[in-house]
Amino acid sequence: MKNFLNPLVQSIRTPPIEAVARWLPTERALALGPPLDVAQAVPNDPPPLPLREYLAQRLRDDGLGAYTEIAGLPPLRKALADHMAGNYGGTVNDEDVIITAGCNQAFCLAISALAGPGDEVILPVPYYFNHQMWLEMMGIHVTLLPCQERAGVVPDPEAAEALITPRTRAIVLVTPNNPTGAEYPSPVLEHFLALCHRRNLALILDETYKDFRNADSAPHRLFQDPDWRRTLVQLYSFSKAYNLPGYRVGSLIAGPPLREAVEKIVDCMTICAPRIGQEAALYGLTHLGSWVRENAQRIHQRRLTLEKAFAGHPYALLSVGAYFGYVRHPFQAGSPRQGQSPESGTGSFAVARRLAEQFGVTCLPGEIFGPGQNAYLRLAFANLAEARIPELARRLAASAPG
Repeated sequence: MKNFLNPLVQSIRTPPIEAVARWLPTERALALGPPLDVAQAVPNDPPPLPLREYLAQRLRDDGLGAYTEIAGLPPLRKALADHMAGNYGGTVNDEDVIITAGCNQAFCLAISALAGPGDEVILPVPYYFNHQMWLEMMGIHVTLLPCQERAGVVPDPEAAEALITPRTRAIVLVTPNNPTGAEYPSPVLEHFLALCHRRNLALILDETYKDFRNADSAPHRLFQDPDWRRTLVQLYSFSKAYNLPGYRVGSLIAGPPLREAVEKIVDCMTICAPRIGQEAALYGLTHLGSWVRENAQRIHQRRLTLEKAFAGHPYALLSVGAYFGYVRHPFQAGSPRQGQSPESGTGSFAVARRLAEQFGVTCLPGEIFGPGQNAYLRLAFANLAEARIPELARRLAASAPG
């Protein structure tokens, strides 16, 4: 059967979360206390109780098992359009919205509608690994846009323009960023939108973590551009804001031509997003605004605790925000030698595996986020109770050389 498999899929490495989950702490690590898992960016707590009680009531409805419209429940699309317009200003209408089975599906749908084999998409590095995986499985060339430490790990629009070729179809941005946590300033995003307008490209903006922006940071103004529907494709997830990862509900907001293409793909793939997830998202948008803000404030406090705990730390905190801290580890960053597994050598895989096995800290190695990331690790600190963050800093400090 192996010979029948798609070689583009076969060439992609095992999903990294699954690979890291295989690393088990040793007795030495367990003697330090319970393991600290800062690997996967998924809420540990259940959805808010009022939401669960509402869904329990809705399950009595005989019609809850029926399909929705391909684009999603009309009240949910209206509520999300109003929410985005309220956040960003400008005009967002319900017909601009398609509800998807999570934000990953929204990205896959957008790419499938925009590009095909041999086309090119510009992806800043470090990148969200599922974006890179899908592009390569689709036979689309990934054009890498390195983000520099000295620039706060924020992509440069002028550097991006130098990478555009006749085959380029889109630029992908994630803000607040996964894996770095960096928030891209509104002027940078506006520069990218103007660039994509001028060069006739799509700007795919993944805002999965928008609800966890710094309270003092200004939201972007892209939806205030009267011509945004020609270029902008905004992606969003309800998973993090409402603790709904398993409900698989996200969204795609775009202009008519792309939406029409996406609906054709959805009809062949899922027909519609899971209805129970859509019901949960609608309740969240219309009833849980205060809860979302309070939850975001709790996670922001964890961020402040992380910054304090890592001040002057041997694992240098390069960038932090939303769910993530991106640290430079104190070991010489080198790739494994030819023939070795990724966990060998002195790169971030080896460092991350040692942390898991010897110190009971599970995190993600920078190598999975793109070339040139050997020196870094991603810490999904939002998963960790605030009281345990100093312990995370202590264990990492104990693992450092010297």
